[in-house]
Amino acid sequence: QVQLVESGGGLVQAGGSLRLSCSASGFTLSTYVIGWFRQAPGKEREAVLCISTTDRNIYYAESVKGRFTISRDKGKNTVYLQMNSLKPEDTANYYCATNSYCSGSVQRYDVWGQGTQVTVSS
Repeated sequence: QVQLVESGGGLVQAGGSLRLSCSASGFTLSTYVIGWFRQAPGKEREAVLCISTTDRNIYYAESVKGRFTISRDKGKNTVYLQMNSLKPEDTANYYCATNSYCSGSVQRYDVWGQGTQVTVSS
C-alpha cells in the first residue's frame, strides 16, 4: 500500500525551529518529488516548497525562503522539512505529497499524508 506519514509537528514559540518528517511506505521516495503544503484554518491549502528528484529545493511560498529547507534521507525513505525562525503566521496543518515533478498546484499531487499540526505562539 502506497502511503505517506507526516510527523514532528507541535507547539513552538516564535523564533523556534521544528523538523517535520514525511515517511513513505509502498514505494521509493527517491524516484519522486515531495511537495510540502500547509493549510491554515479558513484558508486554502497552499504549496510551500518541493524537493526535486535531484534534491533541489523549489520554493512556492516567498515567506519561507531563507527559513525552510527540505532534505531527503534515501536510506530511511524519508523527507524532512526543516523550519527555522518560525513565525505565528506559519501556524497550519502541514502535509507532504508526492508527484513525478514539482508543481505549485495542489491538484497535481496524487498521494498525500494525513497532515501534522504546527502551532507557533507569539
